[in-house]
Amino acid sequence: MNRISIVGAGPGAPDLLTIRAQNRIQNADVLIWADSLVSPEIIEMVPKSCEIIPTSSLTLEKILPLLIDRFNQGKKIVRLHDGDPCLYGALSEQICRLNDVDIEVEVVPGLSAYQATAASLKAELTIPGLVQTIIISRASGRTGKPYKENLRDLAALGASLCLYLSARHVEEVQEELLKHYPAETPVAIGYRISWPDEWLEIVPLQDMAKTSKKQKLIRTTIYLVSPALKRSRKRSRLYAEDHSHLFRQRKGP
Repeated sequence: MNRISIVGAGPGAPDLLTIRAQNRIQNADVLIWADSLVSPEIIEMVPKSCEIIPTSSLTLEKILPLLIDRFNQGKKIVRLHDGDPCLYGALSEQICRLNDVDIEVEVVPGLSAYQATAASLKAELTIPGLVQTIIISRASGRTGKPYKENLRDLAALGASLCLYLSARHVEEVQEELLKHYPAETPVAIGYRISWPDEWLEIVPLQDMAKTSKKQKLIRTTIYLVSPALKRSRKRSRLYAEDHSHLFRQRKGP
């Protein structure tokens, strides 16, 4: 059965692709890719005969006819997104319109920037007794957000907060976060995570905006705001000797 594969390219490094994503890319007849966000190294995996179409200057109204035309030619099509297409990837609008013309779509997930950032820091974002919730969100920006998802209410939880698409609004973001997190709360600021020019630093929340401005960050930037970024020796119950589960019996009296 022919279908279009919408594939997550991960944060940047080619070796962070999933095996399935690599398979789809290496067997593509047509690759339509987000050239302003996906590493060119990944594009080197396509066959020499593959038609490569960049989309940085295209609207959805121009991308869709390309997808439909190549699909009707019986081509194996990969629509390559940065990160995970299920996060801020305009996935839904593409699938809805393709389904309207009876085109089946496959979605291949990709490693997201917040995961790659935490891994680079060797940090767990869910420390027992400290924080057990991860929130993925963004500043309102030009496209806005539902009222119930305003940053004020999200920050009030004190959870591990992963903010995408927020560097241009970092001053307002910091001002709002300081109302709910202590000023010394660690914030990881990551730019082009896993790319050759990656920049990553942990700063106190009170220095979040100043550091971003100093580095001239306006895009491809992620913020991880979390008390979990402080090293903690708190441990989970999972591996405790007095904790039993289906595969391990409790030790001791």
